[in-house]
Amino acid sequence: MSTFGKLFRVTTYGESHCPSVGAIIDGCPPGLVLEAKDIQVQLNRRRPGQSNLTTPRNEKDAVILQSGTERGVTLGTPIGLLVKNEDQRPHDYTETDLFPRPSHADYTYLAKYGIKASSGGGRSSARETIGRVAAGAIAEKYLKQAFGVEIVAFVSSVGKIQLPMSKTAAPGEEDHDDDEALTPEFRELLNTVTREQVDADSIRCPHPETAERMIQRILRAKEANDSIGGTVTCVIRKVPAGLGEPVFDKFEATLAHAMLSIPATKAFEIGSGFKGTEIPGSKHNDPFVRRADGSLGTSTNWSGGVQGGITNAEDIYFRVAFKSPATISQAQGTVKYDGSAGELAARGRHDPCVVPRAVPIVEAMAAIVVLDQLLQQNARKTAASLLPPVTTLPPTMVLPPQ
Repeated sequence: MSTFGKLFRVTTYGESHCPSVGAIIDGCPPGLVLEAKDIQVQLNRRRPGQSNLTTPRNEKDAVILQSGTERGVTLGTPIGLLVKNEDQRPHDYTETDLFPRPSHADYTYLAKYGIKASSGGGRSSARETIGRVAAGAIAEKYLKQAFGVEIVAFVSSVGKIQLPMSKTAAPGEEDHDDDEALTPEFRELLNTVTREQVDADSIRCPHPETAERMIQRILRAKEANDSIGGTVTCVIRKVPAGLGEPVFDKFEATLAHAMLSIPATKAFEIGSGFKGTEIPGSKHNDPFVRRADGSLGTSTNWSGGVQGGITNAEDIYFRVAFKSPATISQAQGTVKYDGSAGELAARGRHDPCVVPRAVPIVEAMAAIVVLDQLLQQNARKTAASLLPPVTTLPPTMVLPPQ
């Protein structure tokens, strides 16, 4: 379906080459100061044509607020957002009338609906993510003002080039237990990285030496009329404890749902992720400590801020993998819809690597998840607060004042 969320609900609409794309946001709290420029900042980070690493499609992606605000303040009613498609080239896709493009959604959309958009991937196009980014910008502004939440994503790998995140065991060292899932340097980056550091380079990798190697890798793919994939890492700071709806809507389950709904995603991991499977429990567990303010915390954070599907107030960090873009200008052997053999060389404009533009999309979906889960938890807490205090339970069953 095209709607995500329960209390903060985001519905996106539009295809790659229709007149406009956008979103309806239902459940935004009233009283939030909101103008188009608050949303445009993130749309500018997502839009095409930012550098020679992205598609040359020339779109301004200027957002128009259609409803839900008055005099720059949200009313609590549905917010309508519209962005016009201005640089369509449907004629670049005439071959898709005959061929299902390799690794695209042409065939699967046709199999599902019995009809498909004739150009640009239609609803499966990354143009759909404009509505997500716009909605996420609204969610993020509320989270920042109400809770101080910070969300920063960055490119952590392109092809085989990646930030120094973890150590790989050498032959004969497989049973050594001294290694950690993530290097101290990478953990420090998660603690301190800012959007200003991320945006200092067109690749959106905050490690200058690695960033330059990533750029050269993408340019080599582009020169060869090919593409390359990569990963985006995201950290969410200052999220309160208690978010997540067990058992099927655990925080990380909802987060994974959000991330894997982004076009071109192929994998998701949170906290120490797959690397955590290589570390014994004695070194991977997160011992509890008492903070200076009296609250409980953990001395390590291999869990990535989530335990039992519920946030524990530590930083949440995760990584999302994006495949190499399917649209390439090389001729590829394939078959037509009638099954006869043929050769297809795409003419459409495309990104040689999507991860630089995926950064604000990942941030947006993270913000939507956090706000939706916060609204659900706050509704529960408010409902409970209206009841008289419970005095019949032992102290171990009740959270002490913090």
